[in-house]
Amino acid sequence: MATPVAELLTLMSRSLFIGGTWRPAVRGGTMDVLDPSSETVFDRVPAATAEDVDAAVAAARQAFDLGPWPRWTPVARGRVLRGMAGHLRERQQELAVLEVRDNGKPLAEAVLDIADAIGCFEFYAELAEQHSAWRPEPLVLTDPRFTSMVIHEPVGVVGAIIPWNYPLLMAAWKVAPALAAGCTVVLKPSELTPLTALSLGDAALAAGLPPGVLNIVTGDGPGAGQPLIDHPGVDKLAFTGSLATGTKVMQAAARDIKRISLELGGKSPFIVFADSDVERAVEWAMFGIFWNQGQVCSATSRILIERPLFEGFLQRLLEAAQAIRMGSGLAPGVQLGPLISAGQYRKVCDSIERGVREGARMLCGGPAEMSGQGYFVRPTVFIEMARDSFLWREEIFGPVVCVAAFDSEAEAVREANASPYGLAAAVMSRDDVRCERVAAALRAGIVWINCSQPTFTEAPWGGFKKSGIGRELGRWGFENYLETKQITRYVSSAPWGWYLKGRGEA
Repeated sequence: MATPVAELLTLMSRSLFIGGTWRPAVRGGTMDVLDPSSETVFDRVPAATAEDVDAAVAAARQAFDLGPWPRWTPVARGRVLRGMAGHLRERQQELAVLEVRDNGKPLAEAVLDIADAIGCFEFYAELAEQHSAWRPEPLVLTDPRFTSMVIHEPVGVVGAIIPWNYPLLMAAWKVAPALAAGCTVVLKPSELTPLTALSLGDAALAAGLPPGVLNIVTGDGPGAGQPLIDHPGVDKLAFTGSLATGTKVMQAAARDIKRISLELGGKSPFIVFADSDVERAVEWAMFGIFWNQGQVCSATSRILIERPLFEGFLQRLLEAAQAIRMGSGLAPGVQLGPLISAGQYRKVCDSIERGVREGARMLCGGPAEMSGQGYFVRPTVFIEMARDSFLWREEIFGPVVCVAAFDSEAEAVREANASPYGLAAAVMSRDDVRCERVAAALRAGIVWINCSQPTFTEAPWGGFKKSGIGRELGRWGFENYLETKQITRYVSSAPWGWYLKGRGEA
């Protein structure tokens, strides 16, 4: 029987999950958890510090170096991942409600997110069982006196740091492939949205994951995040978040030559040609920028419209944006919830004000008064901004979109690529050949044709340029957590000198 939300809070949110047990923070500190729709505290979690991170890394280190998990068969690991997925499925609705209270997003979105997290565990369970990485790969050598093969092994202890915009889903994107590969993990969720990530500890216990294989520490960046990225016992860092923090993670990793994967920011373009259906274009544009309150790294926040379609598109976009229903994510029919925090609210509002000061024209949007409570910003649409302006170039991470006209395909591609980011891009046209041509020209790790934002566990996720390093999801996400080893054997009965002579060294 599914555990009620109140009981989930009681069981999980008061403790850290270290070494297969729930325990308080060493120093006893706690952090408030706020509902962003009402600005009220509804729970507290432990505030982990370096001592807690040390304990979590030690548990993960022991589980990797001495424990059974890296040596279990892929089938056995897959069975545990399926068990974790099953445990989450039993609590899917309760976890979705918890995600709404923690993050603010509409319930319908949260339900999809939890379902995607469950699907991620199931996908990597199957991949662990079937992937060719587990089979030695023989190599053909030019010297018949030797044989060689390549094998793949888990990278070791993974420090995973996740953001607040998709709390459980981002945890699944890192934890599921790392576990499937045989790694052990220390997970640090965002201090703003720690609750659903803690459910993975309960799932691990229910599924029979050995102690220390998964550890979860809640805390802020200085208290828990920095000690984790600095820890010499961590072999790999997997981070999703801002460019500024990702830069610090990369600098810290350089000191110990840690493996890293980084999924950072974006300022993604959406090119719409004049032959597009305007209603479909507006629908995908709305999804591309207002889903999850625009707090999406891949949000298509720069819309480029071919000039003949510009006025018609803009009129329909404004009508649709102003019709969006805002409110608490648990209220029926709500399509846009609050931003995550007071800090993010100020950042987005400051960006809007700066855009207006710099001469951009705001057609709708701005801060919303919702009974004086909650971090609400209305869907905001700008035009007539300079192409070198802050508004056009920098990630805002809120429901703010810039719309501009273009006159040629070459101009659209040039403007789309004129960004330090390269996470995602989209193109829309009835001309399939043109769509393929533009998609090939766009410098982005993800390109959508006639849509925006659909994401699949089977497909790679990651960006070019300052949007990050490496790929998550699919087999690419799995390979993130593997090391490649060459094993070469001398099989000839000839003396060693023959090898040297053959190489011209004797």
